[in-house]
Amino acid sequence: MNVLLAMIPAFFWGTTYAVTQFTLPDWPPLLLGALRALPAGLILLAIKPSLPKRGEWGLLFRLGFINIAAFFSLIFVMALTLPSAISGVGMISVPVFAMLFHWVISKRRPSLTQGIFGFVLIGLAWLLFNPNSISLNPVGLLAMLAAISCIIVGSTITKALGDRIHWWTVLTWQLIIGGALLSVAAAIHAGFTPKAYSESLAQLNLNNVVGIGWIILLNTVLGYIMYVWLLQRMSVVDFTFGGIANPVAGIVSGMVLLGESFTPHQYLLMLSMIVASLMPQIIGLIAERRRISQAKSQ
Repeated sequence: MNVLLAMIPAFFWGTTYAVTQFTLPDWPPLLLGALRALPAGLILLAIKPSLPKRGEWGLLFRLGFINIAAFFSLIFVMALTLPSAISGVGMISVPVFAMLFHWVISKRRPSLTQGIFGFVLIGLAWLLFNPNSISLNPVGLLAMLAAISCIIVGSTITKALGDRIHWWTVLTWQLIIGGALLSVAAAIHAGFTPKAYSESLAQLNLNNVVGIGWIILLNTVLGYIMYVWLLQRMSVVDFTFGGIANPVAGIVSGMVLLGESFTPHQYLLMLSMIVASLMPQIIGLIAERRRISQAKSQ
């Protein structure tokens, strides 16, 4: 059930790329990140006020920087430089990197099933992102790799804080701190490139407002409430496997909003990556049901 719940925030996160290109195509990534994070954090603070203790600020600052300031900036770079479907599909490689990270850092070996399908995902991603078959912006690809790193490190820190700081405080203040950092960075950037910022704000229209509202309320307020709550109830690797909804949302929203299309071979590779990311969960559920049925029969 938790994996199914994890698909809800993943689905909304998957729409970020197409919604951004459709409603906010020329807006600076730092400004978009600040607009996504800070209002959402303040909304959560208004819903349930909380204040970190003196010894908690340092941890929350690191989390706000990695999980929000850096990650949000990278996500909007991806949204403005890569096709929506590619961004969504590429992000399901997170479980592979998460397994490798925890294997190296925490000495936690992945299961045989996770290892096998992790290698399958790597192979399929290699074929899909092959420069000979599809032309992709290298800046966007580098942003994707950096964003994946932020997810793994940030999720690990978030889970580690579960017994030390209330999850609502973690959620609220990482958004406020990250949003504040992004606001400062955007203000500095605007000093060097004022035209991009002035044009975006001067030409604000209903389409922009709808896009900003979607990103703040659904992608961030709802998405991050579920994200932090679920991380206290499941492993980081299991949560990342729930991200299957991310590429589905990316593909569908890209087709509907942006008219993106790919070759049948590329769609087959995307579908294969989605299936490969689901298989460890499916096999695990089957094995668990067998154990339960055997226990009942004894």
